[in-house]
Order: sequence, then C-alpha cells, then structure tokens
Amino acid sequence: MSAKQMLACGVLMVAGLGVAGCGNSPEKSPPVAAKPAVNEEHKHDGWWCDEHGVPEEVCARCSTKLVADFKAKGDWCKEHERPESQCFICHPEKEAEFAAQYEAKYGKKPPKPHDDGEHDHHEHDAKS
Repeated sequence: MSAKQMLACGVLMVAGLGVAGCGNSPEKSPPVAAKPAVNEEHKHDGWWCDEHGVPEEVCARCSTKLVADFKAKGDWCKEHERPESQCFICHPEKEAEFAAQYEAKYGKKPPKPHDDGEHDHHEHDAKS
C-alpha cells in the first residue's frame, strides 16, 4: 500500500469515527488526519527551489504544469514521480550537478533539499 493510500485510509477511518461519535459536544471535534502540508515557508518566486534542490523554473514537483513536457521528452522517473533528470534517488549525481549551478550563481553551497523521497506533487502553480 502506498503512502497516499495509507493516508487516505487513515483519513477515512478518522472521518468514520467522527460520524459514529459518542455524542460529544460539537466543541470537541475528533482529530482529523491532515494531508501532508506543503512547506508554507517555501515561496516559489525565487530562482531556487529549496524544497527540491533545483531551479524553480524547472521544478516539476512544484509546478505540475511542467510534467507533460518532461514526459514528452522521455525525461520521467515513473517510480519516484519526477523528472529523471531531477531524480536524486535514482541519480544522486544529479543533485551535485544542480548544486553546481547554485554555487556558480551564489558562490556558496545550496541548502540541502527538504525532499523526503515521497511521491508528492504539489500544486504551486499560482505563479505560473
């Protein structure tokens, strides 16, 4: 069972408990399993995506509008749901390549990506 399926099952179980509740007052609602939150501090208006370790303009995990283009080029890792050229799980050397771009621009090492390897597409396309 994937992490998303497990999360969905957990949400359904918690929701079911709330419906079958024991007559508690409405002030004490049961805890609801939250969807993993997008990093609220991560703004998508800069040059670099701290969350995923690539320039924002090519971050297909933040801007799902880019996914079709990467897939059309044959640049897609189906296992990890991201461009193959940005899949640091399958190709750890790619992280160093992107880091070199950051270092060339800023003269220092980039922040370590906050990516946990999950299959998480975020809808951050408000800027696009």
